[in-house]
Amino acid sequence: MNHKNRQEENLIIIGGGPGGLSASIYAARNGVAPLVLNGPEPGGQITTTSELENYPGFPKSIGGFELTQKMTKQAENFGVRLEYESAEEVDFSGDKFIVKTEAGEYIADSIIIATGSEPKTLGLDKEDSLRGNGVSYCATCDAAFFRNKEVAIVGGGDTALWEATFLAKFASKVYILHRRDKFRGAKILGDRVKAKENIEILWNTEVKNLKGEKKLEGLRIFNNKTDEESGLDVDGLFVAIGHQPRTKCLKGQIELDDYGYIVTDKKQHTNIEGVFACGDVQDPDYRQVVIAAGSGAKAAIEASEYIEEKEDSFPAKEVKIKNYNEDNKSGKSADQEKEEGGLSLSLNLD
Repeated sequence: MNHKNRQEENLIIIGGGPGGLSASIYAARNGVAPLVLNGPEPGGQITTTSELENYPGFPKSIGGFELTQKMTKQAENFGVRLEYESAEEVDFSGDKFIVKTEAGEYIADSIIIATGSEPKTLGLDKEDSLRGNGVSYCATCDAAFFRNKEVAIVGGGDTALWEATFLAKFASKVYILHRRDKFRGAKILGDRVKAKENIEILWNTEVKNLKGEKKLEGLRIFNNKTDEESGLDVDGLFVAIGHQPRTKCLKGQIELDDYGYIVTDKKQHTNIEGVFACGDVQDPDYRQVVIAAGSGAKAAIEASEYIEEKEDSFPAKEVKIKNYNEDNKSGKSADQEKEEGGLSLSLNLD
């Protein structure tokens, strides 16, 4: 297929979570008309979080789905186009970058990869339906919802040990369920866990099933050495057995670390000039919405500068200023809004 049969874009953002949406907003405001390949389920992992308390600007908690809806609306107000397509194959070998989806092909001057990561699950019945209703994959996100309650955490690596000590600040009791007889994490983290009075370690222990329909009501656990089963009454289950970055379509095209995360520098550059990455797909450590959004902004600024300096870049999609009065519900003039720091215009595609 030649270039004429491919849709030409200045910038394609692969992924529509907080990192990708933040990148799209910054790129649009920089005069680039980005195309976001949202995937079939836009919004990223955060959409499964029922309440988000640590994203700046929301004194009251906000649902993850609601937050991504607001981000999406903000992006659309700047003329960002969002397609519900997933990148199935990419080619970063040439001066222009090719992205293939089930629906068609695109060719772009620059790419921002924001495909995120997904937590590894236990593969249990009800695990997915109880996610956000007692089952969590992020202690930093959800620990505060289990204040003075009993919880369990599955895992024995650095992440599980760190999250257990964090949970212990909120929960009255934390059970660590580890399938081996010793931790895989750093000794210093293991020592901290063992020093906490409200943490109990259950060695050689795995979860057999989850109890509860609308919310988690407890666990059925078993000792994998003796096969002895028992019940464990907890209000929360935190799964900390690792994350898997979504880089399946990128292998062989870009530098990945030993765990599959994209390698970037501090300005979100990958090893391919003109290709940038942001959010959880290049962040194995923090996995926080605010950090993903910030890295998306950085990636967009860098991509915009790259496109501006590129001699043979595609013409930017034509944009027009939306009629200000259409969305001005305050009754204030544009000058008044501008004086108060409000945004007096937005971009929209023809």
